[in-house]
Amino acid sequence: MAARLSAANNFARVVALIISIFEMRIARRFVISGRVQGVGFRYFVHDAATREGVAGWVTNLLDGRVEAFVEGEQDAVVRIERALRKGPSLARVEHVTIVDEDATGNLKGFSIR
Repeated sequence: MAARLSAANNFARVVALIISIFEMRIARRFVISGRVQGVGFRYFVHDAATREGVAGWVTNLLDGRVEAFVEGEQDAVVRIERALRKGPSLARVEHVTIVDEDATGNLKGFSIR
């Protein structure tokens, strides 16, 4: 009986730890407009995301904007947002639209689409 209680307590601790980790994770979708295509913007985002250890993707849109989905630790996503607002040296970011999404933890790595 004591072994079962100990296992149950350990399980409860693990569940609490997992919940606390996911509560700190956020996900945001960014749409960036301005001079953001043909200037290495997607590679800039990929490099920043890789450094920060976030998951997601970045892609060019047909209308000349760039879209990125970023999921990770809240502080890391905020740092990515700052980088997106600046962009690489040849870019000129005019506007960034941000939509909060549900973090799922299902994405692995960061890709350029």
